[in-house]
Amino acid sequence: MAIDFWSPVKLSLGIAVAASLFVIISGVFLGRVMAHQNFKGKTLMETLFLLPLVLPPTVVGFLLIVIFGRNGPGGQLVEWVFNQPLMFTWWAAVIASAVVAFPLMYQSAKAGFESIDADIENAARVDGANEWDVLRKISVPLSVRAIISGAILSFARALGEFGATLMFAGNIPGKTQTISTAIYIAIESGHMKLAWMWVASVIGISFFMLIVVNRIRT
Repeated sequence: MAIDFWSPVKLSLGIAVAASLFVIISGVFLGRVMAHQNFKGKTLMETLFLLPLVLPPTVVGFLLIVIFGRNGPGGQLVEWVFNQPLMFTWWAAVIASAVVAFPLMYQSAKAGFESIDADIENAARVDGANEWDVLRKISVPLSVRAIISGAILSFARALGEFGATLMFAGNIPGKTQTISTAIYIAIESGHMKLAWMWVASVIGISFFMLIVVNRIRT
């Protein structure tokens, strides 16, 4: 029982952490760029960034299969480089979780950067600071609350991802079976006690993270 219970929990936490690291780095970078740059096609690009937030998870999973499946360009590239397919692997679950969690991180980071007074950043540039110094010493510290909030919400979203993960990574016990897919299988097989244990663990983790987010925002 202990092994059956903890395996999806540990797997979900590991996948969520890996997905969050990618999402935080890319979300902060792109949020910073999009907050201060105006260019042709910006609206279209932002729409693409936010699309996973409104698309059904099955559609996201389908698109991932088309792009990273064995017949897709991304999947063929990965198989050529690593000599193994990407689908139904731990990394497939990470990618699915990162895709659906990215919009939350991007929105939060962008809002944080937009709230910074441009005169403060320009003053640093006048004093000789380069763009990396401005980002590291001024922009990120001033928007750290928004970044942390986005990171926590993204982690929570990655932790609870189900549809895209099930389609793209499958439900392989000990390999790609996350808490969400484990709950689904437990209910289908009539193991309600085990399902309730997983549900309680997800509720507990999510409740704690939301408390942290609310405290940061206030």
